Amino acid sequence: MVCFNSFYQAYQHKLKLALIGQSIFGQEVYNKLRKEGHKVVGVFTVPDKNGQADPLALAAEKDGTPVFKFPRWRAKGKPIQEVVAAYKSVGAELNVLPFCTQFIPMDVIDCPKHGSIIYHPSILPRHRGASAINWTLIQGDKKAGFTIFWADDGLDTGPILLQRECDVGQNDTVDDLYNRFLFPEGIKAMVEAVHLIADGKAPRIPQPKEGATYEGIQKKENAEVISWNQPAAALHNWIRGHDKVPGAWATIDGQVVTFYGSSLLDASVPAGQELAIKGASRPGLVTKNGLVVFGNDGKMVLVRNLQFEDGKMIPASKYFSADETTALELTEEEKKMAEDIRAIWKGILSNVAVIEDSTDFFKSGASSMHVVRMLEEIKQKYSGLQLQNEDVYMATKFADFIQMAVRKFRGEDKEEELVIDYISKNVNNMTVNMPYQCFINGHFINADDGKTYDTINPADGSIIASVSSASLADVDKAVAAAKEAFENGEWGRMNARERGRLMYRLADLMEEHQEELATIESIDSGAVYTLALKTHVGMSVQTFRYFAGWCDKIQGATIPINQARPNHNLTFTKKEPIGVCAIVIPWNYPLMMLAWKSAACLAAGNTLVLKPAQVTPLTSLKFAELSAKAGFPKGVINILPGSGGLVGQHLSEHPDVRKVGFTGSTPTGKQIMKSAATNLKKVSLELGGKSPLIIFNDCELDRAVKMGMGAVYFNKGENCIAAGRLFVEESIHDEFVRKVVEEIKKMKIGDPLDRSTDHGPQNHKAHLEKLLQYCETGVKEGATLVYGGRQVRRPGFFMEPTVFTDVEDHMYIAQEESFGPVMVISKFKNGDVDGVLRRANTTEYGLASGVFTKDISKALYISEKLEAGTVFINTYNKTDVAAPFGGFKQSGFGKDLGKLFSPSLISHLTVQINEETTLPVVPCV
Repeated sequence: MVCFNSFYQAYQHKLKLALIGQSIFGQEVYNKLRKEGHKVVGVFTVPDKNGQADPLALAAEKDGTPVFKFPRWRAKGKPIQEVVAAYKSVGAELNVLPFCTQFIPMDVIDCPKHGSIIYHPSILPRHRGASAINWTLIQGDKKAGFTIFWADDGLDTGPILLQRECDVGQNDTVDDLYNRFLFPEGIKAMVEAVHLIADGKAPRIPQPKEGATYEGIQKKENAEVISWNQPAAALHNWIRGHDKVPGAWATIDGQVVTFYGSSLLDASVPAGQELAIKGASRPGLVTKNGLVVFGNDGKMVLVRNLQFEDGKMIPASKYFSADETTALELTEEEKKMAEDIRAIWKGILSNVAVIEDSTDFFKSGASSMHVVRMLEEIKQKYSGLQLQNEDVYMATKFADFIQMAVRKFRGEDKEEELVIDYISKNVNNMTVNMPYQCFINGHFINADDGKTYDTINPADGSIIASVSSASLADVDKAVAAAKEAFENGEWGRMNARERGRLMYRLADLMEEHQEELATIESIDSGAVYTLALKTHVGMSVQTFRYFAGWCDKIQGATIPINQARPNHNLTFTKKEPIGVCAIVIPWNYPLMMLAWKSAACLAAGNTLVLKPAQVTPLTSLKFAELSAKAGFPKGVINILPGSGGLVGQHLSEHPDVRKVGFTGSTPTGKQIMKSAATNLKKVSLELGGKSPLIIFNDCELDRAVKMGMGAVYFNKGENCIAAGRLFVEESIHDEFVRKVVEEIKKMKIGDPLDRSTDHGPQNHKAHLEKLLQYCETGVKEGATLVYGGRQVRRPGFFMEPTVFTDVEDHMYIAQEESFGPVMVISKFKNGDVDGVLRRANTTEYGLASGVFTKDISKALYISEKLEAGTVFINTYNKTDVAAPFGGFKQSGFGKDLGKLFSPSLISHLTVQINEETTLPVVPCV
């Protein structure tokens, strides 16, 4: 392959050109060449068709460039001398053939000083001939591209000037390749080729003989699906290789039916109504997503649209109900719109005397280029009417087109509107609208058994809302919806970059609603509003943006194996999504834990069923609303509020769930592992912690006090990586404690919506009572309660920040996590580094840890020896979406965040190919 940089300004010389060809492609090449300063001395194109000039002719005539419209250049195999003479009269130095369907005699090809160059839409020498793009897809090539070559007396055999290539997507059609790459890049390359010739820098590279193929032209008569006895992939390639022109077809119910919009369907056989297809050994299935046809390997192809002999195109899913649509009665405004569109059709179909209701757009002489023109003219008059190219193919007759346009104008074709029954509250100087029902398959619905429960505001104990409590039947419905979306829905067919686009859009919506989300988080979980805004919501937005960027960067690898020589085997892995993921999250960071788990899950291409903590469901349900508004297909995201013992347990046992991600207590995590063993589903667990923080006497004490308090009291102590036990070196112990108590006394405890509040309420009443019992146990065992340990005397579930000292290793509070605002301090002897390390590691947990010291050698030694997933040095609580997060021992396994997120969310497919397998190879010259 030969590539050159396209710095047009570097080229100095200009040429006199003859353009021979047609179409919008030829028109664009013509316009660009003139813009670059070359002189087009003549345009040679086809005669007018149905009274309409070719676009290349129209552009040239507008500029005053001489235009010649010869029906042919040869007669009985010999050049027509009058035609050749007319050509020679323009005095061209180079012939440029951007797209030409006529046979041009060698007298013309060789006439100019620089000869002739031709654009061909394949990577020559592969796919010589007139249907190169079709055959690229029909034969399943992994690479497509184009070649600009020097014309000779062979068929697409001349020396190569330059080539470009692109990847072929699994479901790309002829139109996709042409519009995405061959058209825009081909125009630029044609202009570049002319520049290279003008400056004497254009190469002439002989085409290799190896790999050369020639295939015949594909027309409607030879586009029939003749053999159904072949693999699904071959059927798919045949159908998409003829989409849109000339269209692959088969005989159904005695008439020719053309297939459009095929994709491979890797899923279980969906429900549908059988449809006999001539020549197929197995009937197709008309399903809600389209027509499913079967290859001889048992695999499936999904066809989205069908076109009948009369030109009418329908969604394949509507095959058995195609004639049920009732004609609309038009309003006066709509009648005017219809007449305006009739005038637009008349302007395009100038050869048609009158546009009747039965006038067929394409049978009247229009082509794909006229589709774009028509839609753009309609858009200029009716900006609110959003039409797509495919709409024209679906309604080719004028009356059908008007009916379709009016339905779109009225909004009747839109996805059914998301119906949400909110609980609305005026709080925090705004109105917050909170969904309260289960979110299943894109709909907010009541629990199957109608049960609800109350979610409580921890700041005052009041009821915020009665929330649906999901039942076992709701779990089954949600899992079925997620499985359907993964196996048969739009999500499963969506490319990775499009997934990323949806995730970016969702992140933007979360950011737009950040104040509302932070307010809901605050009243539902007790989080201080400023912290909720910055961390709970802010990091959630960052997480979705981070993983949106990962969508198209999850890659496999090639693997050298022992049998690579002499048998020439190639082994590679592909990383694929695993399916339905169940996510169970805790109540301390409701939205952020949702983001940590679900963003990675979605980035990998999975679908999910998420159970928020029973006491904090509201931001998860608001997230569901935003995901629907972002455009996530139905079934991809499902949210089930309710009991962990019921919903969470059933999810962990469900045979159609392939992965469980859980953040919560260690005992519950152990139970989930047992349940997950029923079908050996993958599991990742982020469980309890008793994170040690070691403070040496050579630290910056004021910084250690500030960061140590944050390590304990951040988010009211309801923090999985909170420093559960502080080890303070003996010589600074008393001063450290004194400074901590002084700072606690400055903390403002109160309304979490008050911007000046430092410390809000504990999450729920049962947790507050557990914390008070925890403190009582500490006192009974002999630890010194220096400060706090009591409930604050005010409505709500507030607890005083608490400090214990003289805590010995055997005590309950030294071993067990409080998950609250309780600082547990133990003293260690001066200089006893290894001794304090042994004490710090004498815990069954290993989530996080920290050390404060100015001695970098000591810090690194400590970090190496501490048994924890994260070690903070002279800081604490500094998590980031790019850094992997997870623990050891009974703190669980698996990683959230960072590029290590993918192993538990994807499956690795290993492929081995031997030397007899044909692989597309593009030689680099």
